[in-house]
Amino acid sequence: MVSEPFEDSRRLTGANLYFDGAGAALETSPGLAFDADARQRWRDNIARARATLGWPAGAVVVREHASGASLAFAAPADQLYVATEVNEWALYSALGIRATDAPVDDEAASPRPHVAHFDDADALRRLQALAATEAKPALRALVEAARAHGVPAHADDDLLSIGEGEAAQAWALDALPAADAVPWSRLRAIPKAVVTGSNGKTTTVRLLAAMLRAHGLRAGYSSTDGLFVDGERVAAGDYSGPVGARTVLRDPRVQAAVLETARGGLLRRGLVAHDAQVAVVTNISADHFGEYGIHGLDDIAAVKLVVAKSLAADGVLVLNADDPLLVRRAVATGVARIGWFALALDDALARGARACGARAGSMLLCIDGIEHDLGAIAGMPLTLGGSARYNIANIAAASLAAHALGIAPAKIASVLARFGGCNADNPGRLQRWTLGDVQVLLDYAHNPDGLRGLLQVAAGLRGNGRLGLLLGHAGNRLEADFRALAAVAAEAKPDRVWLKDIGGDYLRGRASGEVAAILFGALRAAGLPAGALPVCLDEAQAACEALQWARPGDLLVLPVHEPARRDVVVDLLDRLQAAGWRAGQGLADA
Repeated sequence: MVSEPFEDSRRLTGANLYFDGAGAALETSPGLAFDADARQRWRDNIARARATLGWPAGAVVVREHASGASLAFAAPADQLYVATEVNEWALYSALGIRATDAPVDDEAASPRPHVAHFDDADALRRLQALAATEAKPALRALVEAARAHGVPAHADDDLLSIGEGEAAQAWALDALPAADAVPWSRLRAIPKAVVTGSNGKTTTVRLLAAMLRAHGLRAGYSSTDGLFVDGERVAAGDYSGPVGARTVLRDPRVQAAVLETARGGLLRRGLVAHDAQVAVVTNISADHFGEYGIHGLDDIAAVKLVVAKSLAADGVLVLNADDPLLVRRAVATGVARIGWFALALDDALARGARACGARAGSMLLCIDGIEHDLGAIAGMPLTLGGSARYNIANIAAASLAAHALGIAPAKIASVLARFGGCNADNPGRLQRWTLGDVQVLLDYAHNPDGLRGLLQVAAGLRGNGRLGLLLGHAGNRLEADFRALAAVAAEAKPDRVWLKDIGGDYLRGRASGEVAAILFGALRAAGLPAGALPVCLDEAQAACEALQWARPGDLLVLPVHEPARRDVVVDLLDRLQAAGWRAGQGLADA
């Protein structure tokens, strides 16, 4: 029996790593022999299928990488399920093999044949039948009409929406109107920003949304922590992909949108927005290696910079001048208007006249030679007196983005002077409690660079007390990633490290306790004693154990990731602080 030669066959619903529109992609299975002749046969098969189906010519991409190749091609946006079948058949045929699974997927919502099960002639006939069934000419006509009117259109499996936010209307795909029945004069785009990066995305999104609210707009945003409209959470969960973006852009209350855009959504589906005023890339760091052919920092940078394709013709791309990968790749994006931010303003100005950064203790926004003083950095709550350097960078990025959205510097400064002053402003990100003589930091730090930044803040607060740390990781990483995280933890010389799972969906294929065991071994190799490495797999229980261990003068650093467990920990810390809890008391005393 022939094993399946591919994995992750998927639709690309928007601009993506490979090309600017919709299409399909798959990853060849690791170790598959796929030489130049086979690659050419695959390309030829894509051309045959396009000719048979009457599809236009378009991009055909083979992206070779360390574990195989990504095979992608452009296809009509209303026939993407067929496009995935075309891709799978083209690969099987190029290899001279047939699929060995069942020829019909009876478990699918709409059962369809796996055309790679059949010989080429039969496969092409079946593809024609599938294409005729899936094609949605009415949808295609409306999308083209929206383009002609200069109005954005967003489609998924159920709905087509034209316009955005308060100026949008949506229809079920089986009840689409004629183009002349659409109220075009009432439909338009809304101001929007797209934010990505390895660290700092959610903080930057929240800060930018607060600036939009101060500007007088009802802001909606999508993020890893949920969907929010005008400061209120309307849905919990990770919405940093296309579903979250479309949901915000369809909400009739929303007047401006900020869309957190994570790597996974970019690789699985692509972009939603294509006429944003600004796109931000906060930074590039090691994370998620081994998925979708991403094996190094250059690969991650290429994925993150896909957000440049979300910009309107006059949009601004905001990049980190302290990140050499972004500096090196900026010109290749083709974006004419780039804003640069850096910890030091002069480093940003060295890249361009649209810049933001620190000088002499103040945050300065510079636009074409005009300087705007946004205030003393030490007085901005997000910076913890200037010690949280990564939040200084996030502030600079958000300030540039806000200016690109038309927000006045005085409004930007007013938000920076107060945002982060209470834990509710930025939940799960550098939240701080003082419990008697014990200090507690709670954060989302989830990769080596993020943890390093958090522990640098902790070092400035630590004093002479002990350091306690929670440590865990999502399961969908390489063991080398876990060891790198442990190395950063060991550098901080913690007195105790509680090793935990990140529960729920975050186990991602690993057994409970597996990641903790790898971290334990890495920390022992770094010289930490076994007695200082208790294993407590439940995140909330681990936080409780840390609090019970603490004595006056200690500092606890609690990276808690699973949202439900984080809510439990935050509620406990709020109650302890309100009750005047002190080290040595029972937690039930709160």
